[in-house]
Amino acid sequence: MSETNSAAETAAPHRYTAAMAADIEARWQDFWDAEGTYEAPNPTGDLAGDPEEAAKPKKFIMDMFPYPSGAGLHVGHPLGYIATDVYARHQRMTGHNVLHTLGFDAFGLPAEQYAVQTGTHPRVSTEANMENMKVQLRRLGLGHDKRRSFATIDAEYYKWTQWIFLQIFNSWYDAEADRARPIAELVEQFESGVRATPDSREWGALSATERADLLSEYRLAYASDAPVNWAPGLGTVLANEEVTADGRSERGNFPVFKAKLRQWNMRITAYADRLLNDLDGLDWPEAIKLQQRNWIGRSEGARVEFPVDTAGGITVFTTRQDTLFGATYMVLAPEHDMVERIIPAAWPEGTHPVWTGGHANPAEAVTAYRKQAAAKSDVERQAEAKDKTGVFTGAYATNPVSGEKVPVFIADYVLMGYGTGAIMAVPAHDTRDFAFARAFELPMRCVVQPSDDRGTDPSTWDDAFGSYDAKLVNSANDGISLDGLGVVEAKAKITEWLREHGVGEGTVNFRLRDWLFSRQRYWGEPFPIVYDEDGIAHPLPESMLPLELPEVEDYSPRTFDPDDASAQPETPLSRNADWVNVTLDLGDGAGPRSYRRETNTMPNWAGSCWYELRYLDPNNDRQLVDPAIEQYWMGPREGQPTGGVDLYVGGAEHAVLHLLYARFWSKVLFDLGHISSAEPFHKLYNQGMIQAFVYRDARGIAVPAAEVEERDGAFYHDGEKVSRVLGKMGKSLKNAVTPDEICAEFGADTLRLYEMAMGPLDVSRPWDTRAVVGQYRLLQRLWRNVVDEVTGEVTVVETEPDEDTLRALHKAIDGVGQDMAGMRFNTAIAKVTELNNHLTKAGGPLSRSVAERLVLLIAPLAPHIAEELWRRLGHTDSVVHQDFPVADPAYVVDETVTCVVQIKGKVRARLEISPSITDEELEALALADEAVVAALGGAGIRKVIVRAPKLVNIVPA
Repeated sequence: MSETNSAAETAAPHRYTAAMAADIEARWQDFWDAEGTYEAPNPTGDLAGDPEEAAKPKKFIMDMFPYPSGAGLHVGHPLGYIATDVYARHQRMTGHNVLHTLGFDAFGLPAEQYAVQTGTHPRVSTEANMENMKVQLRRLGLGHDKRRSFATIDAEYYKWTQWIFLQIFNSWYDAEADRARPIAELVEQFESGVRATPDSREWGALSATERADLLSEYRLAYASDAPVNWAPGLGTVLANEEVTADGRSERGNFPVFKAKLRQWNMRITAYADRLLNDLDGLDWPEAIKLQQRNWIGRSEGARVEFPVDTAGGITVFTTRQDTLFGATYMVLAPEHDMVERIIPAAWPEGTHPVWTGGHANPAEAVTAYRKQAAAKSDVERQAEAKDKTGVFTGAYATNPVSGEKVPVFIADYVLMGYGTGAIMAVPAHDTRDFAFARAFELPMRCVVQPSDDRGTDPSTWDDAFGSYDAKLVNSANDGISLDGLGVVEAKAKITEWLREHGVGEGTVNFRLRDWLFSRQRYWGEPFPIVYDEDGIAHPLPESMLPLELPEVEDYSPRTFDPDDASAQPETPLSRNADWVNVTLDLGDGAGPRSYRRETNTMPNWAGSCWYELRYLDPNNDRQLVDPAIEQYWMGPREGQPTGGVDLYVGGAEHAVLHLLYARFWSKVLFDLGHISSAEPFHKLYNQGMIQAFVYRDARGIAVPAAEVEERDGAFYHDGEKVSRVLGKMGKSLKNAVTPDEICAEFGADTLRLYEMAMGPLDVSRPWDTRAVVGQYRLLQRLWRNVVDEVTGEVTVVETEPDEDTLRALHKAIDGVGQDMAGMRFNTAIAKVTELNNHLTKAGGPLSRSVAERLVLLIAPLAPHIAEELWRRLGHTDSVVHQDFPVADPAYVVDETVTCVVQIKGKVRARLEISPSITDEELEALALADEAVVAALGGAGIRKVIVRAPKLVNIVPA
């Protein structure tokens, strides 16, 4: 402590300082915990409380699940938590029963990787991280109902994650009813003959394996051999959404390859239309809705069958069925199942040498090309590469409208993940097809009339021509002509022709793929599934839940050379034979039998797909959630037709992954009657990011930001010049500032105010520790306006305030209240500051009524100092549940405003008038004003334009 500060504190021992803030904050945090100040009563059950409190309008406010990192929090992390806390406090003060709590999303890779490196059990490191974060979060004064907190790694929590998985496994999607139904109802349809089996055999004639395989084609959770994203360097497979634009793993940045493995999937595609349509009723940022719409990727088109001699046909999905006459070749994804069935033993006579890739026969060419394609990510395959690659399969298909034989290629620019994994190539009108046709010297046919002067011979073109506004040409056979039609009309006509001739039909396709739900990891929820000796999957009965994660000595999945695409996964759980191989009686009448457990675990998204429901009824061990409690907090109501959380705040980076998955789980649970809310989150708000300057030396290595000096506009570290760029805050970038540091230097209330005052909540902003002191001084002035710094006595008086003070007070109340409700916390703080400055300048002791309302105004933002001042003002109850001040309209409106009167655009008079004056009254006043009369000089008036109360414009005749 400096001598100056020491002297100041001696002279003013009751000044608001960091030390005083620390004392105040610790005391009130203890008080809130002891009194259960933030406990929100349920309408029924073990968390029911005061009936009057539960009868208030409810508000369910949520933050996105934090992951308990070993690095702890930096000041960027709490931005959203502070914002929801301020909003929740304001909602309590405006008469709401507010549920606000926070748990931990604690399964996943980071803890497992740390365990592999250090030998520390993931649970040990994760629980230690959680305790550290709880201490840091508590220090911020967040008003959470701690009775409702949990972690996804708690067995009593993931029991219900496993239970939900079983509900999904035991369900199928009835397209006619447009909802999920129990799989038992589907079995009844097969047994009764209402629904025929694929080969029309009776259900009873099918073997157990055949029945299981058939049901697997319907189940919403199913295992299948399918192309997956395999990251050898991680030793696990990944969902599409976990692969970056560079074709690498989001976690660890390892190369990702396509491999075929048996994995669990969620049939989220069954809900594609509902996931798309229900976005309209959600109060979400349009940018997030757009990302979800694009990811779901609904497109209308047609499925068309191209016959292949001796091998059936190849089905394509196209959104441009009007261009069918222009299809001069076909392309299959290298992984397509049809490839093996269509390749001949030898190249057909006359095969163009450039089509063969230099191989002696089609089988060799296909094998070599498949190996080449497997080494590329989906993103790399879709990139607009200058050189197109591919190889002829040796097979020809028949264009169903032209009757022409068209060669069938495989090429890596076609993916199994979209449509049917096969395309009809119309090179004259598609950029990628055009490039491929040029590279392989394939024919092109113009079927869309170009709108420029290029003519209709594609061999002379420099690029493809595609347009929805042009007319069709060269598109006729003996039964149909599209020539002269526009695209929309041509699509309808050709689709009907395809249907009539049994070679196609109109259909809808989605970009959305089923959700890969397996991970070859240890630290995740075990699947409640066992396999019998025939490999048939059986669900564990509910009485056997939770299936707890066993203790293992080695947490590591088997990892491989990151570039070894041929490697195969080996899971940590598979090495625990005593856990894997079990004898169980599943209660299905079969008695005790030997089974093998599933050794994959669920992905880290599983626990966060339903956590909002656990917050409602966290101790329920009999059912997922009490229906009455779920209906109270999340049920549909006016303005929220699909129900859900009232406010959900988190980063925009979860636009697709978590949000889409959580919506899917909610819809399944809704369909099965377990919950009343078809959507989990009604209102979504994305906070911006707190950024920080990153300083790098000449080698590009980050240096500690706190050790950098600025001289003459340049930056130096240890005497060496360094570069500076604004970026993320983080430990690895050596620019992290912890909330603990700021709390120690200024107090938690100052940190809260600074983070909320930095700018609009949804905009990213740079951190500047030097600017924090501004909010610290605001609190010091606030304290000084109520408490004598020398004696510690409250200085308020019982007299009424003057007119100016009342006007300043009520304007602030009105503005702050509106800003709080609209989450404009930066402008709310500006209004509080303006009022506090007015009171400081006015001098003299504050009126009690003014001081109390000033404290209530700042209470949501700076709750500790507000509690302290409220108690010192003589109150014995907490400020948390006080009514937020209400403005008197008479004081909110200015007494007078200045109205400008213009003649021919020049200001001729200024009138002080009432802000509530009517247009007619203002016009009369303006025309009677002496200066206006003199300026007109007797001239007539052609027009008077009145914009009360600020402007009158007179146009002389």
